[in-house]
Amino acid sequence: MKNIPKLIRRFVVILLLCSITLIILNILALAIMTSKQAQNGHPWKTADEAAQSLQETSTGYVLSDEITNELASENVWAVFIDNNTLQVVWKTDNTPDTVPLSYSASSIANITRGYIDDYPTFTGAAENGLMVLGYPKKSFWKHMWPSWDYQLIAGFPKIVLLILAVNITFFFIIYMIANSKLLKSVKPIANGIEALGAGEPVHIHEKGLLSELATSINKTSEIVQSQNALLRKKETARANWIAGVSHDIRTPLSMIMGYAGQLKEDARLTDDERQKATVILKQSERMRNLVNDLNLASKLEYNMQPINPTKQNMIAIVRQVVVDFINMDIDDKHPIEWETDESLTFCPVNVDKDLMKRAISNLIQNSINHNEQGCKIFVNVLSKNGACSVVISDDGVGATDEQIQKLDNAPHYMLCDENTTEQRHGLGLLIVKQIIASHNGHTVINHSKYDGFEVTLTLPLHS
Repeated sequence: MKNIPKLIRRFVVILLLCSITLIILNILALAIMTSKQAQNGHPWKTADEAAQSLQETSTGYVLSDEITNELASENVWAVFIDNNTLQVVWKTDNTPDTVPLSYSASSIANITRGYIDDYPTFTGAAENGLMVLGYPKKSFWKHMWPSWDYQLIAGFPKIVLLILAVNITFFFIIYMIANSKLLKSVKPIANGIEALGAGEPVHIHEKGLLSELATSINKTSEIVQSQNALLRKKETARANWIAGVSHDIRTPLSMIMGYAGQLKEDARLTDDERQKATVILKQSERMRNLVNDLNLASKLEYNMQPINPTKQNMIAIVRQVVVDFINMDIDDKHPIEWETDESLTFCPVNVDKDLMKRAISNLIQNSINHNEQGCKIFVNVLSKNGACSVVISDDGVGATDEQIQKLDNAPHYMLCDENTTEQRHGLGLLIVKQIIASHNGHTVINHSKYDGFEVTLTLPLHS
């Protein structure tokens, strides 16, 4: 199907969006954690403040109340080491007994970057000594050997971006490899479903992740093809039966019409006998026309009727049919009025001329058949909006809304013709609709503005 590339693109876009969203969330989480941990850098600042606030008086060293309270609130002990003696000359009351009271230069270096008895220590320099703060055990972790290659630190942003790009690429490749097999299985399945909808035979290789679905599609295709073959067989048998019956009826019907014609003209018969012969001849002609219509309708339904469309002037076709009917209407019971605009003389359409004449004749004959007491027939040809329309209407008995609805939706030939004394709109209209549909046109049945029946045929204009 054409949507497969679109489906793949959607998968890829979703993957990229998920990856980018995940990275952004990680960066935000890292930023939040870093900002919280930054507050833990205050021990060094507190040590400096404590060193500066410790004042030497005549009675000894005194720490400001503010720093004293701050150290007490965090359970921090403090000692002050004199620069000259390296001895502890001042300490808080909560200083543990395990804290040494004298130091060497190397031990001062150790407590500056490390611990005293597992107490994390932080130092602040004063003018005459060093303030050492001891925080509770396990309150801080200290990196005792903080040294990094300068080039590593200088290129750290580039390294982060490079690692990020490599991770995304690696993740994308893994995703494509994992899904390529599924996508390869989806494509023949999609093509199979598309072909199944078009009625084409389908056989999909039953292998891979979607093998069960492929098996089901193959079985469905076999069932559809079997049903189509059976339907074609029935349609062919039906068409052949109609053609055979039509052929077999014509021969005896011709003999009946011949003898009926002779009896009708036989002067030795009485008027009543000749009238009966006339009825036999008329009904035989009707039966012959019905057989011909049935045969043509069957051929059009099964596309067995050859259609040879050529460029034709629709006005000339309709005018010729109208003239033929006017010449046949000797008693003037069904006069035809030509309503086409005289300025419209050419209306090009691509049609089979004989079939189109048959369609127009059927409509006019339909008005005559349903109005035996006479009616006026109106013919109009229009050209507008890139289409040619032929409107055949009359002022006769017309049809009810229910009858028009049945004519639009029912298989017309099924309505005709168990009552031979009552004419119906039936097979003739079906043939008209089939002929117009075979020329890519459409037929509209309606009430006429003259309170009768109206049929409009619309065909595309020849470009």
